[in-house]
Amino acid sequence: MSQISDVKLQLRAETKQKFSDMARMLSAPDQCEHMKFIIKAAGFKQGIEIGVFTGYSALCLAEGMPLDGKLLALDVSDEYTNIAKKYWQLAGVNDKIELRLGNAVEILDNLIADKRNLESFDFGFIDADKPNYPNYFERLNKLIKKGGIIMIDNIIWGGLVASEDHRQNDPKTKSIYETSQLALNNKEFDVHTIMIGDGLLIAHKKI
Repeated sequence: MSQISDVKLQLRAETKQKFSDMARMLSAPDQCEHMKFIIKAAGFKQGIEIGVFTGYSALCLAEGMPLDGKLLALDVSDEYTNIAKKYWQLAGVNDKIELRLGNAVEILDNLIADKRNLESFDFGFIDADKPNYPNYFERLNKLIKKGGIIMIDNIIWGGLVASEDHRQNDPKTKSIYETSQLALNNKEFDVHTIMIGDGLLIAHKKI
């Protein structure tokens, strides 16, 4: 794993100080560095992140993008993303990130309604409300170009996706499992799951 910058360490520390137990929503550092590496190696310029929280993963994603890259970051919280904006500025990536607050499904639907956006993004990263994971995947599929990737966080969900009882009776676990099956059963994608953080599914859209 590459060395974590002081700015990112400060972001994680402030998140834990201010939000205590909610800080568990931070993506794992090694996972974020891995995503950054993929984006940089692939030369991806246009991306969408669904679920920003305090901006750690978006910061890493933006670091992997070129100077003319643009990450569209979707969230619903002013409180969380105000912290994100501070650290994006400190890290020098704020010009690469466009934050939009609101219902992510509606924002994605509005993007899809403009046909110029179809298959125009290089990558998407899903790390938001679990019940909407299938909705996010289906919409990103329309927006991601061939050769691009969709990355999905928490795909292991603490191991609960392996439990048939949880898959049937827990809405979050059920949605995460359904999303993994959507990806695996979609012939447009090659799918790989990495046992890093809480599990990262990477779906590569075939050329």
